[in-house]
Amino acid sequence: MTKSSPDDTIAEFKKVVNMTPDELQEFLESDDSNRVGWSKDGGESVGHQSGRRIVELLQKSEDECDEDDISHMRKVVGYVHRHGVQGPSKNDVEHSKWRYSLMNWGNDPLKE
Repeated sequence: MTKSSPDDTIAEFKKVVNMTPDELQEFLESDDSNRVGWSKDGGESVGHQSGRRIVELLQKSEDECDEDDISHMRKVVGYVHRHGVQGPSKNDVEHSKWRYSLMNWGNDPLKE
């Protein structure tokens, strides 16, 4: 599998991250954000850490992005594509852990 170009990665990142920096930051401060996700050591979840990084990336211009930023964007795109197709485990999508997990990664599946 080949990596996409940095320009393609940035474009796809901008497509899958449909929350603004302010929306994402506000969500990351919520109980819903903090109660979902997997953590390596019982602390902050991987998704929550990613969300904080996404806020930073959304505030950068494209020409400020380095290889590490592009790598994280690829990780975000992959997560949203994989997790997005799984769907919630119950009928209440709005209040599902599935949605909250995606929102930690900058994607609100209910947002058009």
